[in-house]
Amino acid sequence: MTIDEHQDWLVDFYKGRDWYRFSPMNRLVFLSEEIGELSRAVRTIELNGRDHPGDKVLTTDERMNNLKEELADCFDQLLIVSSQYGIRYSDLSNYSENKLKERFKTK
Repeated sequence: MTIDEHQDWLVDFYKGRDWYRFSPMNRLVFLSEEIGELSRAVRTIELNGRDHPGDKVLTTDERMNNLKEELADCFDQLLIVSSQYGIRYSDLSNYSENKLKERFKTK
């Protein structure tokens, strides 16, 4: 599945659950929450756990699975915001690549 196909699937899924109705501004709140969860996942990997008495000690596989989950959640929020403005992921990736090539072209 390409990322554009995933974006289409995701939009259909969100519409089916009535989640697509939330505005891009609301989506940014959701994204902020997901970034916090991503930060915790990275911290858990980098510091070999959180050293918090209420936390279960995770295996390396569990930590990596949690990282993948949180990265995917952040990515999906961005795909939904993009979709709400009529922007395809492929447009974003092309824009990014062209911007960086132009900005850092060798002389």
